[in-house]
Amino acid sequence: MAFRFITGGGISRPLFVFPLLIYFLFILLSYGAQASYQNEVTNVGAIVDITSRIGKEEKTAMEIAAQKFNDSSKSRKVSLNFLASNTDPSKVVSAAEELIEGKKMDAIVGMHSWQEAALVANVGERARVPVLSFAAPAITSPFIQLRWPFLIRMANNASAEVKCIADIVRGCNWRRVIVIYEEDAYGGDSGMSTLFAEALQNSDAEIDYSLILPPFSSLSDSEGFLHEELLKLQGKTRCRVFVVLRSSLPMVTNLFREAKNLGLVGGESAWIIPDSITSLLDSADKSVLSSMEGAIGVKTHYDSFGKSYKEFSGQFQDKFKANYPQEVISNPGVYALRAYDSISIITEAIERMTGDKNSTQLLGNILSSNFSGLSGDLRFDGRELTQAPLFKITYVAGNRSNEIDIWTPEHEEDRNSSETWPHLTRVPEGWEMPTPSKPLRILVPGNAPFEQFVKVDSSNNPSGFCIDVFKAALNNSLNNIDGLRRLDYEFFTSNGTFDELVALVSNKTYDGIVGDLTILSNRSKLVEFTQPYIESSLVMIVPSMPDGSAWLFMKPFSWTLWLLTLVSLLYTMFMVWFLEHKSNDEFKGSYKEQISTILWFAFCSLFFAHREKINSNLTRVVVVVWFFVVFVLTSSYTANLSSMLTIQRQDNSVTIDSLKTENLKVGYDIGTFVGNYLEEELHFALANIKPLNSEVEYITEFKRTDGIDVALLELPYAKVFLQKYCKGYTSIPAPYRFGGLGFAFQKGSPFAREFSEAILRISENGELYKLENQLWTPSNGCPNPNVVDSDTEGLGPNRFWALFAIFFATSTGCFLLSLFRLSLENFPRSQVANQVNGTHVPNVAEVALAASFYGKLRGRTRFHPEGGSSSSNYGPIFTV
Repeated sequence: MAFRFITGGGISRPLFVFPLLIYFLFILLSYGAQASYQNEVTNVGAIVDITSRIGKEEKTAMEIAAQKFNDSSKSRKVSLNFLASNTDPSKVVSAAEELIEGKKMDAIVGMHSWQEAALVANVGERARVPVLSFAAPAITSPFIQLRWPFLIRMANNASAEVKCIADIVRGCNWRRVIVIYEEDAYGGDSGMSTLFAEALQNSDAEIDYSLILPPFSSLSDSEGFLHEELLKLQGKTRCRVFVVLRSSLPMVTNLFREAKNLGLVGGESAWIIPDSITSLLDSADKSVLSSMEGAIGVKTHYDSFGKSYKEFSGQFQDKFKANYPQEVISNPGVYALRAYDSISIITEAIERMTGDKNSTQLLGNILSSNFSGLSGDLRFDGRELTQAPLFKITYVAGNRSNEIDIWTPEHEEDRNSSETWPHLTRVPEGWEMPTPSKPLRILVPGNAPFEQFVKVDSSNNPSGFCIDVFKAALNNSLNNIDGLRRLDYEFFTSNGTFDELVALVSNKTYDGIVGDLTILSNRSKLVEFTQPYIESSLVMIVPSMPDGSAWLFMKPFSWTLWLLTLVSLLYTMFMVWFLEHKSNDEFKGSYKEQISTILWFAFCSLFFAHREKINSNLTRVVVVVWFFVVFVLTSSYTANLSSMLTIQRQDNSVTIDSLKTENLKVGYDIGTFVGNYLEEELHFALANIKPLNSEVEYITEFKRTDGIDVALLELPYAKVFLQKYCKGYTSIPAPYRFGGLGFAFQKGSPFAREFSEAILRISENGELYKLENQLWTPSNGCPNPNVVDSDTEGLGPNRFWALFAIFFATSTGCFLLSLFRLSLENFPRSQVANQVNGTHVPNVAEVALAASFYGKLRGRTRFHPEGGSSSSNYGPIFTV
């Protein structure tokens, strides 16, 4: 059966030809669409300041990146459209809208100002076009990606850079800095100053002065303006550590030139410049570098030795020279590398696109990029770079900037290290050193309550212990190789309170305070204290009261010494009796008589001469040594008892709480912190505390009926008071300690640290001890005051152990020698008795030998060969 054909116009066609036509038409359309997409051009708008050095480098780098992509890709092309950003941001936004809508931009890159980036990001969000910004806010908000979902930040925030600068400040031991900041055209600093202030607090440093400069383009006479601002700065602070947080190169160039003319560059001044300036120094004029001599720079670190960088560097220099022959040719900086990488990211994202052109897919491909660019690893998280930057620390010397160290976010400096970081051969003091024309202005209290510490005569010349310590520390440091250089200073007197003196130094009216100033926590927030040169605590001075104990006479000796003395007395009694009772009739008799005699003899030896005669030489030795022991003990007893009776004893029942409970009146030194301390910290009633001017007023107030009951003084003052009035007053320590007395200087002043070292040295070499001894010179018959514990303790045996050892050794030796003599005396007699009573009858020779030996021992018997003896003691025993 034949199929019928569809006919038209008289011509018929087979029915099966129609599906084939549809199939071939679909293939043709698909191929045409694919070919059209592959040959599509991606338009990229670049917003850069083409009048600046940075903008010129960025434009050149972008053109190289786009050309490289266009040469390598046969099907896809990138077209760059540049827009100048050195105009009003509102005009930049209008131009960006025109680029997106009129020229159909697929992406926008550039913007070094965060305000411009935020405004362009609003345009990109409405048109759903990705915006790659070279700017980032100083502080990243957690809501930034919700507000601008098409904004990608090709830069890190300022936290890493300010932390790097703060680490430099800490590593160089600078405590105060001057911040210099050039505002943008709209007066914002994007929180960078706040970040830097927080970073300095972690480094134990502070901002001493902030110099905010207007945009350089708004100044008609930049040199005159900067000159006036730097003169104001010189008059307000001695700090000489300048940190430029944000500025344009023209402003920094003029700033350094004027600072150098005023002597603020070099010497003891220190300058730190940010990445935005340091990165351009390689292309800066030599005159600019010469004015920046000694400046420390922070510069973003990148690999300048890789093959890719060297290849790009050659292309960059050739193209840059061709486009801008008037500019200094140098290697590309981080801004050029970042601009090159921004185009590379876009082209890499285009290569990975499939299907129809889609801005959302382009955005996703950019955010998922993960490759190593010329400026570093390029990965995004939360639409910002994830890699924290590394910084090179550079030092401007001669006509170039030299790298001296590398800083990383994990950089931790050892605070105890003797090596200076960043490895500088010499670290400036960062403080204006005094000169004869501008000496150090030192405040001295003119109404010190105790003149022994500070006294100002009619010629306004101060003297006293505190002044002596200051001069001793200064002289010691001048003689030390690492100490202070020649220090020109001038004393000024003030009759204000100590807190008022501290305020005058804190507001920079004066440079320091030398006097009896107590180191307190609230004062340490305002000024810089040195190491204390004498300790300080509160001491209560009260009228003394005699010791009413009935057993006071027992207290000069401890109970162990009393017991040892009694044992020695009994031992002496025994020795005298043993050595004398056989040969001395005065020690014979009944046991009762012998005990009575020896007791009387022993006790008489303690106070007066004994009446009994002594026959034995061994007894005389024992008695002489015992007399020496008695002499030492009685002298010590008398001296200690006299001391206890002279130095009156304190009333331990007096405490701070009892003073408040009993509403007793308390006196204190006027002008010191003690008054506020009693009222605010110890909660004394204002009616019960009374300020006094001098030590004489204390005596007067104590004697008055309605006067003070207790004087509450600091420890050094209490010692001075008691060395004059120890016989009428005593001290009771209070449980409140302070930082001691020290000198004070302005916050960040290097003199505080150097004087601290000098005070430690004079303390170690004994010079401070000599000055203290001069201060504590006793007077009015008073001993050196010991206000911590004025009680005199009983003497113990540990102070007399050598004396008793000699006594017991001598007495025991005499006793043993006596025993030996007795054994020799008894030996011949026992021999003769044994022979007479035994079976053996001695002959004449044996008897004569025994009698002769015994007679020689006693010295009384002479043997006669005829059988007689001159002594009748032994009668017929020796008769033959």
